[in-house]
Amino acid sequence: MMSGSGNSSGAASTAGADGRHDDDAALTELLSSLMDYTPTIPDELVEHYLGRSGFNCPDLRLTRLVAVATQKFISDIASDALQHSKARVAAPIKDNKSKQPKDKRLVLTMEDLSKALREYGVNLKHPEYFADSPLTGTDPPTREE
Repeated sequence: MMSGSGNSSGAASTAGADGRHDDDAALTELLSSLMDYTPTIPDELVEHYLGRSGFNCPDLRLTRLVAVATQKFISDIASDALQHSKARVAAPIKDNKSKQPKDKRLVLTMEDLSKALREYGVNLKHPEYFADSPLTGTDPPTREE
């Protein structure tokens, strides 16, 4: 009976080794494909920010891997901000029904971007600009004395 249990553990360790071999092969394939891929974020920009953070690696594949991960991160944030913008436009305006926008174009606001970034643990604080003011687009007050 003991030899049977040793046999099954040997089969399990062989399967584990095959799984590791498959992982190594997939990693090797991914790294080699990065040499043929030109990421949206330039290598020089990634190297600059990696250098500023104290990381220096001469391997271009690693730089491109960071560029791809960064591109995915930015894409996810932009997609989430778009969803926030769509939700904001779809929400009914409670004050006045005549103020519903006639133009259905989506406008990405700092509020949409802030909400999306907050989901990823990035807190964005920005000063209120003239364009963000609630009085934007209204006629200046007149003085009647």
